[in-house]
Amino acid sequence: MAKRGKNYVWQFTIGLGFLSGLWTAIGIDPGQVILNLIGTVSNEILQNPALRQAFIILPTILLILSVWGAYRKGKVLGLASVLIAYLAGLSVLVALWTSIVLLLAAIAIGYLAPGRRRSR
Repeated sequence: MAKRGKNYVWQFTIGLGFLSGLWTAIGIDPGQVILNLIGTVSNEILQNPALRQAFIILPTILLILSVWGAYRKGKVLGLASVLIAYLAGLSVLVALWTSIVLLLAAIAIGYLAPGRRRSR
């Protein structure tokens, strides 16, 4: 259970939640920047409008898959840890100590989330 909790915290709580909130607070999204760059380059090479549309829709699909994965592995408690971590990332530039407390709470909840799943 400890390994599942550790993996959940790194993948979803810190990766999806905290870093997404931090990037939102800073005002950029590195994933969006990279996808736009790849989309522009591939559009210049292939000249296919359908390919450009795929790169416009891809970030939304990836976000939905990430949230679904967080829910699948941690259920409601896991989503709560991701949301709290996102809020911690958002507040890091405004209230550092509040952000640290929120992040620690999210990590604690994230460690508990995978162990709270019902076995089938």
